[in-house]
Amino acid sequence: MINSTNLARSLVRQLIELGVCDFVISPGSRNAPLLIALGEAADKSLIKLHVKIDERGAAYFALGLSKASDNYVAVVCTSGTAAANFLPAVLESVHGRNKVIFITADRPAKLRNTGANQTTNQINLYPFVKTHDLTSEIEVKRLFDGQPIHLNIQFEEPLVDSQSNDWLAGIQIKPVKNENIVSGELRATSGVVVIGHDRAGYKRNEIANFISKLNWPVVSEDPLSFPTSIAHASLFLSDETVRNFLAPENIISIGRTTLSRSINNFINCAKKRIVIDPRIKDIDFNRQADELLSHLPSELVCEQSDQKIWQSISARASAELQGLNWSEQLAAISICENLPDDSALYVGSSRPIRDIEAFAKPRNGIEVFANRGLAGIDGNISTIFGIAEKFSTTYAILGDLAFLHDISALASVPKKNLKIFVIDNNGGGIFSTLPQASAKNFEKLFGTPHNLELSKIVSGFGISSCEVNNLTDLQAKMTSPVKGVEVIIVKVPNRNENAKQLMQITQNVSSAVRMGINLA
Repeated sequence: MINSTNLARSLVRQLIELGVCDFVISPGSRNAPLLIALGEAADKSLIKLHVKIDERGAAYFALGLSKASDNYVAVVCTSGTAAANFLPAVLESVHGRNKVIFITADRPAKLRNTGANQTTNQINLYPFVKTHDLTSEIEVKRLFDGQPIHLNIQFEEPLVDSQSNDWLAGIQIKPVKNENIVSGELRATSGVVVIGHDRAGYKRNEIANFISKLNWPVVSEDPLSFPTSIAHASLFLSDETVRNFLAPENIISIGRTTLSRSINNFINCAKKRIVIDPRIKDIDFNRQADELLSHLPSELVCEQSDQKIWQSISARASAELQGLNWSEQLAAISICENLPDDSALYVGSSRPIRDIEAFAKPRNGIEVFANRGLAGIDGNISTIFGIAEKFSTTYAILGDLAFLHDISALASVPKKNLKIFVIDNNGGGIFSTLPQASAKNFEKLFGTPHNLELSKIVSGFGISSCEVNNLTDLQAKMTSPVKGVEVIIVKVPNRNENAKQLMQITQNVSSAVRMGINLA
């Protein structure tokens, strides 16, 4: 049996025995030993094989599978630029602490720096991930630490072996469990908890148990996962006077807060800042706070906080949001209110995730996902498709630029029940709400209008698509059964109008809250 075949079979067998059941592959030559071994394992129903022609999309698809399953997922490619196409998803999985095994096939080391075809330095290709450059078998189990893994495998020719044997016989699957650490003691006087959208990698129930014992007001970037969180906090905390009025003794930040300046400004108002995030050990080791904890405490010696004033302010903010005109914000509110229990929701970066943070009412019953490791708009559709593999019904909300950025993913649509809502404001809506909105040549440099009929593009891939431009039609699409994959283009007012409405809403909320707490 030739060395390349043995090496591939050893690796595949070990991964299967460690509980890896999803493998995402892209065609190639140098990765042929792995593809053949994986095909044989799939034939025996030991794994599920997902074939994607685009390596960048394949890596994001694996990322979605990993998020939804909370298990290691392997993605395999050939050498050269194929490996480079993994980089965006590698960075996202590193900063998001997702369990993805990136397996890159390579030429033998003796061919490096010789001008050999399709050969480059794949050893230092991915920042923050140690590369295991393999020429022989390795014990893979010791690498499973709950973080991304890079295996670069040197395959010598010949790559295909005509001999066969029952190399998968007697396989015993014993999954590796990477549990989050919940231990230790926290002592503090009263305060407020702020939960980043990524939850520092902790499960929702782990965070819920922590905040129930603490009994402090909770501000969550993801209100759809924590029904007791304070609604619309990012809106009313944009007012400096209100922030100072609510400034607590302590603020506990769980994970990263990446969505709103108002929330980060509020965190800085506290007399003591406490951060809980495992990433301070390796990725975010320069993070600043008065107290840094690398894991969630199990024992709390803390004073309770009065939540009544927070609930009162939240109610006043909510009252100001009644009767909104048709807009991106109203669309986000409606979608979130009508999501059925036991479904999954993926939220794209830029405006959609911020609109949900600011305008959606806290609830539970759904699983919420987002790529907040580096908050990019690339690979979103592929990530959604990966998530959809693990749920009976999945929904997604994306901006139009994020949708177009990964449009090639539509060439390989899953046979799942999935509705994608695309907020179409003809360009980069978030930039109209940022300081560069007044820049010269704004539309050309930042607004980037695409001027495309998205429904026609979607239909060109053979996917069901339609447009809605009012609340009634949107609600009808939300309440209709999800059968197969459908893309709904949500046509909203232009970006300038949206920016003006956001500013007016924020001012109205600020005035109402100030009056309610006698600060006007």
